[in-house]
Amino acid sequence: MARKTSSNARLDDAARAGWLYYVAGQTQDEIAAAMSISRQSAQRLVSLAVAEKLVKVRLDHPIAECLELASAVQQKFGLKQVEVVPTDPGSDASPTGIAEAGAAELERWLKKPEPLIIAMGTGRTLRAMIDQLSAMECPQHKIVSLTGNISPDGSAAYFNVIFSMADAVKAPHFPMPLPVIVSSKEERDLLHRQPLVAPTIALGQKSDVTFVGIGEITLNAPLLQDGFLKQAEMQALLNAGATGEICGWIFDAKGQLLDDPVNERVASMAIPSRDTSTVIGMARGKRKHAAILAAVTGGHINALITDEDAARFLL
Repeated sequence: MARKTSSNARLDDAARAGWLYYVAGQTQDEIAAAMSISRQSAQRLVSLAVAEKLVKVRLDHPIAECLELASAVQQKFGLKQVEVVPTDPGSDASPTGIAEAGAAELERWLKKPEPLIIAMGTGRTLRAMIDQLSAMECPQHKIVSLTGNISPDGSAAYFNVIFSMADAVKAPHFPMPLPVIVSSKEERDLLHRQPLVAPTIALGQKSDVTFVGIGEITLNAPLLQDGFLKQAEMQALLNAGATGEICGWIFDAKGQLLDDPVNERVASMAIPSRDTSTVIGMARGKRKHAAILAAVTGGHINALITDEDAARFLL
């Protein structure tokens, strides 16, 4: 039998310590005694279990103020559902909170026995959500990507989530072998007609539930940072009133898609119909407030997971 590496053995110990602490409810002294280690070692192992995401903590109690904000936002914008999580006062950029809430919502859909088509956007928030997803087997569902999984340099896009999600839930998955933005409208139309792409687009348009991130349009926006747009193109979009984007589709402060050459080059499929799909937008942080407001005002989403500060801004 092959001997375990020291790193694997340490992760095993961390998992055991994490289980004893968070599930069995033992103290660090009790864990130290049970594992024949020092209290300091037990403390380090519990910390390692959290750092390596062997332990995922979710708060199973609705906070009254968050519930009230969610209800008010849902009523104001006519949304199907809204979830509001507490604001993390220490970070404006981290998806902490909404990633966990999104994972819990996605798991509720995945646990349904009837076959579903689940469409996924891309980005940092969704990537963080998939990292929080529990392992399960869901062969009855189909997962389809709304956006391309190719970076501008031809490499696999780091923040595309379909492969890591499919690996976690063991479901058939349908990627989009395209960049997010291509060189011209003609190229996009040609690519969308290809035998490897057209069936994926048709499948995505029939999705039962859709998860998308909401991106801001600034000179620090992900579309610029990840190389899909050049700085001059981003500045031109800002000059034209661009406020936010979903799957690369760029809209103004009223939520209207910009009549701009960049939108003609977006290779992502259209956001599925909000009449037939629950389209859940996920975003938090002050820098995204205007984009979130534009997304709900323009009807690009019909459900929302956000935080308290954003909810108050919407109201």
